[in-house]
Amino acid sequence: MAKHGKKYQEAVALVDREKLYSPHEAVELARKASFAKFDESVELHFRMGVDPRHADQQVRGVAPLPHGLGKQVRVLVFAQGEGERIAREAGADYVGADDIVKQIEGGWLEFDVAVATPDMMSKIGKLGKILGRRGLMPNPKSGTIANPEDLPRVIDEVRAGRIEFKLDRTALIHLPIGKISFSDDMLVENLTSVVEAIIGAKPGGAKGQYIRSASLTTSMGPGIRLDIRSIAG
Repeated sequence: MAKHGKKYQEAVALVDREKLYSPHEAVELARKASFAKFDESVELHFRMGVDPRHADQQVRGVAPLPHGLGKQVRVLVFAQGEGERIAREAGADYVGADDIVKQIEGGWLEFDVAVATPDMMSKIGKLGKILGRRGLMPNPKSGTIANPEDLPRVIDEVRAGRIEFKLDRTALIHLPIGKISFSDDMLVENLTSVVEAIIGAKPGGAKGQYIRSASLTTSMGPGIRLDIRSIAG
């Protein structure tokens, strides 16, 4: 097993492994422990008390990020007719129907979020293998299938910043909440929004302790255990 470098060891020494840190304390500590020369991502990791083998214990949803992820979000909308007009006026980066489907089949994937009107789902169903494995397939659970009149709101929401979360096969959830260059308040507000969304997505089949543990870390830094009781109420 590769050994961590001196800077990482110094960062680890700042963290009390036995302590549960409040969101503000964790963000401040993550900043102190950050040693990379690039703008590190700040991430949340959850160990969930559910069994991913059971359909009634799946955890999935969308969390709004008040301050985004620190990058431009390119929005593609699958729409035609009136939906296409509305999407263009709402500022979508790319809008189309069969033409966009053909481009994607040819390998084009220069977008971050795909939204579709319901009438387009039969056309883009064939893109499931391409978009699905990249988390780009429009899905009602993620709010990315919308009627034409709702497109301006959905486009604004995805561009402002939101992130999908999903339980993996080991009962973990991993997701970024911003950059280390964000202010403490920005990171705490994004963190709080994510925790509230995951709590709100608690499935009916969940038993016992829903969130077993949560930690905050940066791309290169050590994990910092979170006390989320203040958020969970």
